[in-house]
Amino acid sequence: MTKDAPITGTLADRSADLALRALIGSIKRLPYDTRVRFMGRALARGIAPLAGYLRRAETHLAMIYPDLPEIERHALARACCDNFGRTLIENYSWREFGVRLSGTQPTGAGIAALEQAAKDKRPVIFATGHFGNHEAPRHVLTQMGYDIGGLYRPMQNAFFNAHYAKTMTSWGGPVFAQGRQGTMGFVRHLRGGGMGTLLFDVAAKGPAIPFLGHPAHTATSIADIALRTDALVIPYFGIRQADGLSFDITLDAPVPHGTPTDMMQALTRSLETQIARNPAQWFWVHRRWKPRKDG
Repeated sequence: MTKDAPITGTLADRSADLALRALIGSIKRLPYDTRVRFMGRALARGIAPLAGYLRRAETHLAMIYPDLPEIERHALARACCDNFGRTLIENYSWREFGVRLSGTQPTGAGIAALEQAAKDKRPVIFATGHFGNHEAPRHVLTQMGYDIGGLYRPMQNAFFNAHYAKTMTSWGGPVFAQGRQGTMGFVRHLRGGGMGTLLFDVAAKGPAIPFLGHPAHTATSIADIALRTDALVIPYFGIRQADGLSFDITLDAPVPHGTPTDMMQALTRSLETQIARNPAQWFWVHRRWKPRKDG
């Protein structure tokens, strides 16, 4: 879809988008800290139960943690939806979000490798999942002088996607929509020594890789592109802290090049480690274990 192409969708899509625009527009008038807390509560207590997100999260939590008491599963599902709401409004408030993250210093075994890649002008792919706030690491590294783009998956609601995409393309390096042309642009960016972010924790055409003990079809795009461009692959995460507003940024050691499946398994393990430490911060609303006929 080009910038000038008309946006199409159902009446329900348009209605949902108008309602969300009105909600976000109203909430953005609040002071930043109040705004983030309010959006977390609004989504967890109001939108998520009505939209079925809360039930879906509880269903997935019951599958992964069958021995967890129901009351704890419900609390985790609600906390997940709270994080979802906070992440959404943080990304719409990207200027204030960047200010909030100012001065945050990343940690982890991947920092030295990143510094060396930048000196060598070697491409870097940052791999992450819908955990904490996946845009927080890109903000922090951008503030440190790294030019980081990305490849994103457009949302099914085209009306909503039209303005949400602006939150990703308004700052940082070039961001491309998933698809043939977008992927080609992303690859060209990397081949020029660029850096970019890809998320890998959604159901997609690819091998069924164990994730939290259950097979989950996983795209091998990160590995495929890394092998084509000789890009360094660094898992990174933005981990929400106890105050609900600040973040720790961690860069794991680079994933060695190998077969695409082996590389995606290594990335999956890095995400599993983060989920084990902070299960409420992963997006349990995803239909991550959805079976695929084309898998």
